[in-house]
Amino acid sequence: MSFDQITILAILAATVGMFLWGRWRHDMVAAGALLACVLAGLVPAVGAFAGFGHPAVITVACVLVLSRGLQTSGAIDAVTRTVLPAKSGPMLAIAALTALGAFLSAFMNNVGALALLMPVAIQIARKQELAPGQVLMPLAFGSILGGMTTLIGTPPNLIVSGFRQEAGDGSFAMFDFAPVGVTVAVAGVLLIILGGWKLVPRRKNAAAEGFDTGAYLTEVRVPEGSKAVGKSVREVEVVLDENDAQVVGIVRSEFHVHAPNPGRRLRVGDILVVEAEADALADVLSSLGLKLEEEVRRKDLGEAAKKAKEAGDGPPTTADEGHAGASARDDTAAVSKGGPDEDGDGAETDGKDEEEDEDSTRSAVVLQEIAVLPGSRLAGRSASDLNLRTRYSINLLALSREGERSMKRLRSQDFRDGDLLLVQGTPEAISEFASDFGGVPLAERELRIPDKRKAITASAIMALAVGGAAFGLVPAAVSFALGVLASMVLRTVPPRDVYNAIDWPVVVLLAALIPVAGAMEATGTADLIARFLLDTVAQGHAVAGLALILVVTMTLSDLMNNAATAAVMCPIAIGAASAIGVSADPFLMAVAVGASCAFLTPIGHQNNTLILGPGGFRFGDYWRLGLPVQLLVIVVSIPMLLLVWPLQG
Repeated sequence: MSFDQITILAILAATVGMFLWGRWRHDMVAAGALLACVLAGLVPAVGAFAGFGHPAVITVACVLVLSRGLQTSGAIDAVTRTVLPAKSGPMLAIAALTALGAFLSAFMNNVGALALLMPVAIQIARKQELAPGQVLMPLAFGSILGGMTTLIGTPPNLIVSGFRQEAGDGSFAMFDFAPVGVTVAVAGVLLIILGGWKLVPRRKNAAAEGFDTGAYLTEVRVPEGSKAVGKSVREVEVVLDENDAQVVGIVRSEFHVHAPNPGRRLRVGDILVVEAEADALADVLSSLGLKLEEEVRRKDLGEAAKKAKEAGDGPPTTADEGHAGASARDDTAAVSKGGPDEDGDGAETDGKDEEEDEDSTRSAVVLQEIAVLPGSRLAGRSASDLNLRTRYSINLLALSREGERSMKRLRSQDFRDGDLLLVQGTPEAISEFASDFGGVPLAERELRIPDKRKAITASAIMALAVGGAAFGLVPAAVSFALGVLASMVLRTVPPRDVYNAIDWPVVVLLAALIPVAGAMEATGTADLIARFLLDTVAQGHAVAGLALILVVTMTLSDLMNNAATAAVMCPIAIGAASAIGVSADPFLMAVAVGASCAFLTPIGHQNNTLILGPGGFRFGDYWRLGLPVQLLVIVVSIPMLLLVWPLQG
């Protein structure tokens, strides 16, 4: 062994050890490995950061941005409502959710797919009286399995494709992973849904049990084109019942109807007082095409302000807020459309300025719950009394009050001790408001307001980006970069949110380890490791070598980041294939499969980590379902690899 080989092995061993230790974040460890290689002269300083321009890194970042567009527009919510059964037993519900997670993961980042479906999984667990983990773990594993089926499903596939291209064989196409990936994914999902989910230990999530807000009362408007128009209250409640929501009142032309007649027909402009949990509000809106009343009021105020400006008059007033100076500034505080105008002077703005304000503030707007403490200055006062919108740029979306309902409009209801308010605004504004009036900010909530036009646009952009890469019209990185640009132009992802959508630690991890992997190949270290494994374990047998690469990759992926595993194992796989004298493709595909199959620990894959807290899991809980799935992957994938990717290519 040469000095360079000993040095790179020492750096690699230290890197893997640091990944396993987990003391520092994986991007920090990867950056340290890269800089160590530069200082040791193994990576030229001039090319140290070339990995940031690698097509795999660019594609990963772009896919994350496009996934954010699908998420925020409500496109995935629409798919979820269509696919998931409204009423079913535990097995059917888990089967539908797991299959949906696997399908979505094929066309978007699998971490994003899990994040979208986690609230749905928790709702299913509650309805089916299951422990949250019994639904979350099948969903997490299904989304991991689905990610291995396409080029963009998971970062390891992109890394493997990049190494193949650098080896001179060209990159893998979009669906080259599908024959093996789909077979393995289907087998794994079937194992999970046909009883595997019963192997998941029943753990209680103490944090979730200790914080139960109950149902909120909120106001929603029936807009033109809504599915609710012309329906009776009874028909609407049948739909809302799927989300454990109900209509408790109607406001028509400021006339309040409490406990409306089930036969009453709804008209355009009716305001429904709906009782629902905060997590179900988005589904309530989407299912019938309803709008939050605050959103409608914002648009009305915006149109009035624009007309007033065109007419040369001052901004319109709004008696609803009890504040004569309310102006177009209110427009920027609307639900899902952005935050407040930060100048605070109530100045009039044209449409262009308002659009810019939306993009500049939307990313900072959150939904948060505020508890009204005994003796708080909030008690006995309403949103109108406090001028929430004009004074703090905060919207009151809903109110939770145990055991009592009010006939008053939401903005006119007096707060009481123990009330929970669901408000929307910037964290700073909410904190200031709570501090001024003695409220306590509690949990932040996520509420995706559906936008049909943007959902269609976001879906079309993703489909075109996938198509451009799948049919070889342009390289994958270019195709998805064009998709990101289109998303910014068409505002399915506001320009300010683009960089927030990217998981930068993953990007840095990939960009840093690519040059390190190149140093392994350049120094002959990868070839040395490959020959050692083949000579001592596989003893020169190609099939045994292929199985060895798969098992080693799976083992490493259970203990360290899957993208890092792929970057470390690709040079070894290429070296192993070269040493035996066979095609590198089946070995690279074995790395792709193995790097995507981390089911034994909560640290091997981000999806496993995401469900650790909500599922109430312990470190040793994963292997009970993960080990059978992992063994099945080995049994199914090796014959498929040999069939689809012959050793003598």
